[in-house]
Amino acid sequence: MDLALPEPVASRTQGSLSLRFAAVAGLFVVSVSAALAQGYPNKPIRVLIGYAPGGSADAGVRPLARALEPLLGQPLIIENRPGNAGGVAMEFMVRAPADGYTLYYFDSGPLTVAPHLSKVGYNNLTSFAHLGHVCGSGSLLVVHPSTPFKNVADVVAASKREPSKWSYGTSGVGGPHHLSGEYFKSVTGASLLHVPYKGGGPAMTDLMGGQIPILFSSLGPAVGAVKSGKIRALAVTSLQRSAAFPEVPTMDEVGLNGFDSTAWYGLLGPAGLPQEAVARLTQALAKAGADKSLLERINATGCDAEFLAPAQTVEKIKADYAKWGRVVKEANIKAE
Repeated sequence: MDLALPEPVASRTQGSLSLRFAAVAGLFVVSVSAALAQGYPNKPIRVLIGYAPGGSADAGVRPLARALEPLLGQPLIIENRPGNAGGVAMEFMVRAPADGYTLYYFDSGPLTVAPHLSKVGYNNLTSFAHLGHVCGSGSLLVVHPSTPFKNVADVVAASKREPSKWSYGTSGVGGPHHLSGEYFKSVTGASLLHVPYKGGGPAMTDLMGGQIPILFSSLGPAVGAVKSGKIRALAVTSLQRSAAFPEVPTMDEVGLNGFDSTAWYGLLGPAGLPQEAVARLTQALAKAGADKSLLERINATGCDAEFLAPAQTVEKIKADYAKWGRVVKEANIKAE
């Protein structure tokens, strides 16, 4: 008579482990499927800015983030990564996960100016997923009230008389305000030493404290200080006067014919973002850009709101890259 032999202990254990593994694997598949079913985004989104708190990037990104949160259904967490006029954050974005949960509210300098001044670790077009243009503005030439400068001509004349005495600050090397300053020097022959900071906020603090006499600044952070008399505004670098400073002349108006140095902000992610993420983000930006109250809040920061689609943003990068390449070469502007 055949007797059924008991199953070996090892065999029973392996069978039990196999069943448990299958159960765990099944639960994992279910959980991943549930997460995918939720769609993008299903967790908070980190938004980098390339400057210290208190500058124009910090001021502009916050109303934008508050407008995008209800459209995306997730909080947007602002993270400052200052350094190299936005270049540190730009280099970080090249290595960021392409999942849509790390974005960059950037200024145009690292994409249109910096590559002409030094070697960068990214391609201004192919290294990123360009999501849209948000706003743009010129720089503002401001001085401490203790200086003798009442107009642009005073700055030029004094710098030529005492070339080792006068300096100007900016938010960093290679940024739009640095370019405005060097462009200004090349056009006027002014002799000014560049003092770079890690953001417009620290630079403005030092100007108001008298540590530097002159600053090429974003417009927004200067509004309160100009109105209170803590600093004096002399000119804007855009061809048109700013709505934030309608009484301040342009460089063109004070005799520097055709002088135009403007910068702008936009939103990007690393190259290779999932199409679902790109679609959700660009749709949210388009809806936000149609909100009149948001446009007013952005304009109040000194940056003129203009929401552009990804393709238009890419064309703007190409045009500005070519423009500033010519300016850098013709003016012999160097990174410091």
